Amino acid sequence: MTYFAVAAVRTGTKWTAHELDFDGVEDIDEVADRLRDVADDADVSLAFVEADDEYLTVLRLDDGEDLRLFSSDAEFADSSRLGGILLADVTDGEPVEMDADPVGESDLLADLGVSSDALLALCAKDGMLPSDVTAEVASGLGIVDDIEELREP
Repeated sequence: MTYFAVAAVRTGTKWTAHELDFDGVEDIDEVADRLRDVADDADVSLAFVEADDEYLTVLRLDDGEDLRLFSSDAEFADSSRLGGILLADVTDGEPVEMDADPVGESDLLADLGVSSDALLALCAKDGMLPSDVTAEVASGLGIVDDIEELREP
């Protein structure tokens, strides 16, 4: 399974985007460490992990602490090694049935202008790819162009 991962970090009032590499991570703590390493003084650090145009997982750290997570589909846990690592805590490591629902904290972006209902609606919208959801959220943060630039080969 291929994935694209990008961090959006805010220090003060400025957002910056950075590509992330989660190859070789062994657990969610390593994932959080890689997100912290992007900017250890960030007020807010977000990671958007898009996998195979099917799954989106958003991770959030506030002041480098208390990792929070939302995923568009719990099935991602069964679909790849990375999905299993990212979603182990929210799926309790149990196999997930097909057509599973979103999991985690859908309100993790509420204070950034994306309510729980809005995030769930974006993920459920027909024809909406994970990259589209990332772009929609990034647009509200004013960082969509920076993220799209990282996406280009």
